Amino acid sequence: MTVETTSIDTLVVGAGQAGVAMSEHLSRLGVPHLVLERARIAEQWRTGRWDSLVANGPAWHDRFPNLEFADFDPNAFASKEQIADYFVAYANKLEAPIRTGVEVKKVVRNAGRPGFTIETSAGLFEADRVVVATGPFQRPVIPPIAPRDSSLTQLHSAAYRNPDQLPAGGVLVVGAGSSGVQIADELQRAGKRVYLSVGAHDRPPRAYRGRDFCWWLGVLGEWDAEVMKPGREHVTIAVSGARGGHMVDFRRLANQGITLVGLTKSIDNGVVAFEADLSDNIRRGDENYLSLLDAADAYAARNGLDLPEEPEARVIPADPECVTHPLRDLDLAQAGVTSIVWATGYAVDFGWLKVDAFDENGKPKHQRGVSKEPGIYFLGLPWLSRRGSAFIWGVWHDAKHIADHIVTQRKYLAYYDGPAGNTQSRRDEGPSNPQSVSSFVEVH
Repeated sequence: MTVETTSIDTLVVGAGQAGVAMSEHLSRLGVPHLVLERARIAEQWRTGRWDSLVANGPAWHDRFPNLEFADFDPNAFASKEQIADYFVAYANKLEAPIRTGVEVKKVVRNAGRPGFTIETSAGLFEADRVVVATGPFQRPVIPPIAPRDSSLTQLHSAAYRNPDQLPAGGVLVVGAGSSGVQIADELQRAGKRVYLSVGAHDRPPRAYRGRDFCWWLGVLGEWDAEVMKPGREHVTIAVSGARGGHMVDFRRLANQGITLVGLTKSIDNGVVAFEADLSDNIRRGDENYLSLLDAADAYAARNGLDLPEEPEARVIPADPECVTHPLRDLDLAQAGVTSIVWATGYAVDFGWLKVDAFDENGKPKHQRGVSKEPGIYFLGLPWLSRRGSAFIWGVWHDAKHIADHIVTQRKYLAYYDGPAGNTQSRRDEGPSNPQSVSSFVEVH
């Protein structure tokens, strides 16, 4: 039985924000391509998040350049369904060549000939290039300290939907980035007794002197920072767009009724041990917060900006009891805790990508998304080229760079393929006019 193989110049895996952005730039540059998505467009926004999730950035910022959110206040925070609908609308506007319901199972480099063979649930494909646009949220990570206790309900934040999902009793939320903070806040407001395990974090103001923190990070050049500061790899950002957007203040959460505890160290026989680092973590978060205010004030003064001063923003309230006298351990049964929500992040999973594109730890080796394996590209990963790479607008700019790189490679191949005078590409989709060597120099 002969298996039919579909050939395409560039295959994009994933139709979330990265895949849609990639399709826009490839279409603009005339690169034949196909986007394969195992579920629906932007599926993770619809089903991989909790019910009440909204964007952490305002709509004027968390979008692509060429389409605004329809009938929506640009200063408001879009819900997850509105964001997913936005990407569907964007794909429709582009008439993007997206095939949904197709899972990519394996990608291998062809032997003795160019390109890759891609095994999918819809058959075989061949492509000269493959763009991996599956994003960073692939495999939820629950640390090995999680107890094997059938009496406890344990779930990752990826599986959390709403407070009604959990049984009666208290909840320990492990992780104080944006997800952990918002889930803990929601559970406490629903009447749950909540313990929130707080590790190292950045705590930017939601807004300062009339401008959202997204604007401040932009004008201060922070979004375009190309190198992560040493030792900041596991520092999360605590910020929220919930309930119209607000600054995350751990002291306020404590005064609201949430018990703050340090980093979760171990869980043995139903007793959780916490590191003695809560006060230090809170203090370092304050330092991060105040440093951004300092930078904003200096920028405003240097550029003569007429923005209202906000001295009250520098007032740090007194530490609550749970910070001055932190718990070092917690007997879950005695405290009535019946659930643990692990807001502990994700890991990538590229087991299906059988190419030489990874280091000894399984992490992609690339330069701004251009892999060490020629013809393989990565898009949508944190710090792909800059701090903003994993954000909606950031992935759009990274996709542009990758698309330009693909066009350059296609021109080289078109020039060298075939007999003299014939510059058609291998898939008969290259430029129809002969290219001079000088034309390739110009695109660099």
